[in-house]
Amino acid sequence: MVVIRLSRGGSKGRPFFNIVVTDKRERRDGRFIERIGFYNPIARGGEESLRIAQDRLTYWKGVGAQASPTVERLINQAAAKAV
Repeated sequence: MVVIRLSRGGSKGRPFFNIVVTDKRERRDGRFIERIGFYNPIARGGEESLRIAQDRLTYWKGVGAQASPTVERLINQAAAKAV
């Protein structure tokens, strides 16, 4: 199954997450099919904390990809921020 989930990056104590489309059997930070956005939980000031390519998200959900619960929450945050 194809899933949309977070892949951790950044250094110790400074997390940064890529939102990726990957096979469910791959490791959390392993190989992925496509990077569709990012989430920076410690963004300050004018820094962008969340970006998701809505067209690619729509495509992957349309072909059956399942989003993780955390990614679903971030998608809802992005939608609320856009309105």
